[in-house]
Amino acid sequence: MKKYRVLIVEDERRIARFLQMELEHEGMNTAIEDNGRRAYERIVQENYDLVLLDVMLPDMDGFTICRKVRELSQVPIIMLTAKDDIDDKVQGLDIGADDYITKPFATPELLARMRVVLRRQESQREAKGAQEEILSVKNLTMYPARHEVQVDGAPVELTKKEYDLLEYLLRNKRNVLTRDQILSNVWDYDYMGDTNVVDVYIRYLRQKLDDRFQEKYIHTMRGVGYVIKD
Repeated sequence: MKKYRVLIVEDERRIARFLQMELEHEGMNTAIEDNGRRAYERIVQENYDLVLLDVMLPDMDGFTICRKVRELSQVPIIMLTAKDDIDDKVQGLDIGADDYITKPFATPELLARMRVVLRRQESQREAKGAQEEILSVKNLTMYPARHEVQVDGAPVELTKKEYDLLEYLLRNKRNVLTRDQILSNVWDYDYMGDTNVVDVYIRYLRQKLDDRFQEKYIHTMRGVGYVIKD
């Protein structure tokens, strides 16, 4: 389980220390800062997973810190304030805070809000990192997750077997594949039919790709097999 790093920005020492003990009891690493300007510098220079940010601080208030941080970072920020004023809440959320909680608050509620914000951040990070797989050759693009093929953005309708054959060729781009290799991987190892079925489906693909778009994608290596190459 990940050990989250949390910066507690709070100038009331008693509250800051209480938060630190509660969060460390939950297995988090914490740091405390009681000065607004120093807090801003630490947030942008150090690597925190979440910031608990009080509004009323010396040298730089929490709203200013949040606004300036958002120019450089998307670190999750939960704002803490003694003010139960809807305008303050709206302002905090509008300038980029992820959540807003009013003092005094119950620790279980704060922890629950922190978990929600941290989960959302993790999901966004994973979504950003998990880029869609793309197979391509020349102006032809295949999106395996969507089971789509396009040429210059135009969709190409393929049967399942035509698609499977094209995908196998693309995944082995620049490698010459024999008819037996294609049969074993696109049909199956138990296929007992004529190996000419490969030639038939290559012809189908060429009609839908090479002929339609006047571009040579699939090349024949006489006596060996087929290859897709740029």
